[in-house]
Amino acid sequence: MTAPTITGRKKPAAKDIALTAVLASLYAVLSLLKISPIIGLQGQAITAAAIIAPLMGIILGPYFGALSTFLGGTVGFFLDFFSPPSLASGVVTATCSGLIHRGKQLQATSIYLTLFLLLALYQNIGPVWLFPPYIWFQTIGLLILLSPLHRIATQKFRAKNNSGILYAFFVTSLVSTLAGQIAGTLTLELIHIPDVNYFLGIWVTTAFLYPVERIIIALGATFTGVALHKTLNLSNIRPDSNH
Repeated sequence: MTAPTITGRKKPAAKDIALTAVLASLYAVLSLLKISPIIGLQGQAITAAAIIAPLMGIILGPYFGALSTFLGGTVGFFLDFFSPPSLASGVVTATCSGLIHRGKQLQATSIYLTLFLLLALYQNIGPVWLFPPYIWFQTIGLLILLSPLHRIATQKFRAKNNSGILYAFFVTSLVSTLAGQIAGTLTLELIHIPDVNYFLGIWVTTAFLYPVERIIIALGATFTGVALHKTLNLSNIRPDSNH
């Protein structure tokens, strides 16, 4: 148990800090394993680190999760394994999954919606102006956050049956990895010259590719997360849920 501070907040326990460091290291190592190329960034790829990003938020909470992905992603970036979009994607994914797991629907929805609008309505090159069908699956993620499906997922983390826990991990991982995908794509808009033809090609090419990619990531995170969830609970090394 962590000790309360004068302000009433709890100090991070040693296990919080240790697990943050361990997962940051694992995140950096997994950035070596490429899953698929990033369209629009030659030589850069989505890596296996994307699978554990949602789990880092669920396990560590939104703040330690964001810190852990940032540290691991920064290492990967300076070793040239990570691109700026991948770094941004990991941090946002962990933050949103941590918020969803904690039942903080307003905060998670606010982050998702803000990033979604910035991406979609980006001046001249946003998908709303060039190819609106691109945002169809991201819109589904937003609707999940606004619907009872989000609250059910939060509650199912305490379920005794495997099907409930699988549901909780899948919904949380899917929505959070979509938030990360939005953040990464927005970063791509920010770091590239706003060429209409360039971005039109990206929106058209990936409109039905990124949903498949995100579902695969969510499934990987789900099956890995369920096993890890049980192990951490049995080992009693899971961080305090209030972080």
